Amino acid sequence: MESTLQKTSDPLGALRITEFRHLMIGRFLFIMGLRMMGTLVGWWIYELTNEPFAIGLIGLSEVIPAVSLALYAGHVIDKSEKRKLLLRGVALYWICALVLLILSTKIGSEKLSQLQIAIVIYFMVFCTGIIRSFTGPSFGTIVGCIVPKNLLQNATTWSQGIWLSASVLGHAIVGFIIAGFGHTGSLIVVIVLVTIGYFYMSLMSPKPPHAQVSNDLKPLESVKEGLRFVFNSKEVLGALSLDLFAVLFGGAVAMIPVFARDILKAGPIGFGWLNAASDIGAIIIIFFVTIFPAHRGQGKKLLIAVAGFGICIIIFALSKIFWLSFVMLLLSGILDGFSMIVRGTIVQLKTPDHMRGRVMSVNSMFINSSNELGQFESGVAAKAMGVIPSVVFGGAMTILVVAVTWFKAPALKKMEY
Repeated sequence: MESTLQKTSDPLGALRITEFRHLMIGRFLFIMGLRMMGTLVGWWIYELTNEPFAIGLIGLSEVIPAVSLALYAGHVIDKSEKRKLLLRGVALYWICALVLLILSTKIGSEKLSQLQIAIVIYFMVFCTGIIRSFTGPSFGTIVGCIVPKNLLQNATTWSQGIWLSASVLGHAIVGFIIAGFGHTGSLIVVIVLVTIGYFYMSLMSPKPPHAQVSNDLKPLESVKEGLRFVFNSKEVLGALSLDLFAVLFGGAVAMIPVFARDILKAGPIGFGWLNAASDIGAIIIIFFVTIFPAHRGQGKKLLIAVAGFGICIIIFALSKIFWLSFVMLLLSGILDGFSMIVRGTIVQLKTPDHMRGRVMSVNSMFINSSNELGQFESGVAAKAMGVIPSVVFGGAMTILVVAVTWFKAPALKKMEY
């Protein structure tokens, strides 16, 4: 018992597992490349169209296939050799990046009109949505296969921190690269990062299906089993629902190209830093919580953090000063990072091994896809209300969602682990 407690309280416990390190290094490089590509695509589309609504369509292009296939993807993940499935997804992302690279060269600009280039970009984003429905849940599923139960909280915190560190570097660096080397230079870096990430992930051993997963289980029954588990676990359902609606209404990131260029006059470099601000804040809190984990009242603290996130978004929307806008996004990231840790830990600790693929896919539907739905919602709201009023509205709705959850989901408010 004493040695188990020592491992559990060790801030580096999960990182001492070789396969977990390989997975995290590969994930860091892969996510860094993806965030660079995502940030570049938003800037590229706005350059081509000068239309905030067009940025929102990027999110819609990705979220439709990601949500449509998520539940089936969970069934496939639970029945498949997970390492091979993940590597195939990473390889397909590499191909999508290569297509965008060709599109960014003279071949694309000379052969295609701006409208045609935009259409191809949207199609590639649609393809990445299909791929992501399988790769996203695979990461969380493999973590559960590699790490013992007593280290899952530590592993989840590290996984979130590494994901966000990659996001920060991807967002910030791509602004500098766009300014210095254009779209083509940025996409070359993306392809290099994804290639190296693939190599590290390939070092893992195969991860076959769990013994409790029957080969005769039909996809529909498998999907229903995963959904029943999520909807019967009130803490999991409450945490996922809260994050879904908070991100759906409170995400200001989609409109950052507009704030950076037209309101704050910050240019590509300022755009990169504003994109990175919330992730920098999240990294600060995640690594702090890795060393000093929250032991009590996590559910109540989660609700308070999401409400504070909404307040920060409102102040960001009203700000005309670059440093104030940056600080508000930084603080929103600190609060959002804490909520990510609590939510991720709840899902990992409460999910049986043989259902991880399906539960992680439901988690992906609620959480990851909410970013793209939020991006689309932001585009629609900006079209209807104007950019600043739409972001203020989103922050206010986030606070309202927290107030409703506080009274309607007492199990989440009382949640501790």
